[in-house]
Amino acid sequence: MSHFAAIDLGASSGRVAVGTLSDGKLSFEIIHRFPNKPISTTDGALLWDWEFLNGEIRSGLESAAKRYTLTSVAVDTWAVDYILLNSNKEIAAPTYSYRDDRTDGVMEIAIESFGRETLYSTTGIQFLPFNTVYQLIAARDAGELTPGNTFVMLPDAINFELTGSISTEITNASTTQLLDTKTRKWDWDLISKLNLPKEVFPELHEARTKVGTVRNHGVLDGLEVVAVGSHDTASAVAGAPLEDSDTEIYISSGTWSLVGCEIDTPITSAKAMEFNLTNELGVEGKVRLLKNVSGMWVISELLREWAANGDSITASELVKLAKKVESNTTIIDPNNPLFIHPGKMVERIAYLATQSGQQVPQTKGEIARCIYESLAHSYKKVIAQLEEVTNRKFKKIRVVGGGSANDLLNQLTATITGLELTAGPVEATLLGNVGMQAIVAGEIGTLSELRTIVRNSFELKTFKP
Repeated sequence: MSHFAAIDLGASSGRVAVGTLSDGKLSFEIIHRFPNKPISTTDGALLWDWEFLNGEIRSGLESAAKRYTLTSVAVDTWAVDYILLNSNKEIAAPTYSYRDDRTDGVMEIAIESFGRETLYSTTGIQFLPFNTVYQLIAARDAGELTPGNTFVMLPDAINFELTGSISTEITNASTTQLLDTKTRKWDWDLISKLNLPKEVFPELHEARTKVGTVRNHGVLDGLEVVAVGSHDTASAVAGAPLEDSDTEIYISSGTWSLVGCEIDTPITSAKAMEFNLTNELGVEGKVRLLKNVSGMWVISELLREWAANGDSITASELVKLAKKVESNTTIIDPNNPLFIHPGKMVERIAYLATQSGQQVPQTKGEIARCIYESLAHSYKKVIAQLEEVTNRKFKKIRVVGGGSANDLLNQLTATITGLELTAGPVEATLLGNVGMQAIVAGEIGTLSELRTIVRNSFELKTFKP
């Protein structure tokens, strides 16, 4: 029996867990949960509280080490964000949230200056205004990319805090829109065209790399730190109970809904670029061809907005209200840029409904039903695009992550797409993190074996159209 510590940091909360492999089954215990809320500065910047996050991670790991004999530890986080270190390995600039408005308009200028094909043909990454490339352009223009500075993506920054080692894991590096997804190396030609200093880019490593051992952390010192799919979606897909990748779609459902399929080589065709599909790298040499759809973000912002107005409601209560809505005639685009920044979601939904000549949802239940059905229609559209560019016909959807517990959204998705859907496990990201550590430790042989173990370890719920 082996125990593996997993740090899983999301854009709204984080946790430290311990996963256990015993008798061919995986289980886990959440040791420590903590919130992750961006902080607003007096000048309007939106930053991550990096000092707070590191303190919570350390506290969770210390608790885990007291309760279990740990084999190793690994980290995954959301994509695109980074810290900037100077030559003394000190933080050299604010740790911006990807929802900060400093990148507003940067993507459009880059596309106009260099062309969509230049930015897409080698990277194969979906055009999103907060991609790391546009953050780095903004940082360059702000004078932050000075000689001696290095940008370190968040999971690798946590590894640095633990081990003192600096390098970037490949699955997360691919989300920057600065990596050649075919060679799995930095796209130096594109980096040069964008006038980004080559010196700020760290070395790369693949999942399964042994990063180092913990130092200067007391009881944790000597614990081995290994690389897994450090982009949380890469870990979620690794831990998804896929049985036949050629015919199955995955949806990693959380703050974002990542709708995609697993392929062996990137697809950067003109049609893929037209559909704005993304080729993010996966573990074991795989590629995750997918599209980011704004998932539970809009719902969580609605809940926050109502609470701020003294009208609190829980997510489960909102689902119950949405179920009572017998018919919904309003479908909006959950990926509309209006939804990128926090706040005023009720107003924005009403605006989009009015602009498209649809009925404006009034009650909480009607608003939620509109969002859930809009998400399901968005999933259907993405699946059709994936079928066209891959020449595949998908037969089943595998939903994992927190959103997999939403039976209403699951049933709407099955009905609207016409595909059978299985939901669960909720904690696929943790399982992918732990499972890859077990592969490094030699206790699981292959990715396929890991997914079989996941299917056998957790009950999955089926929804038919």
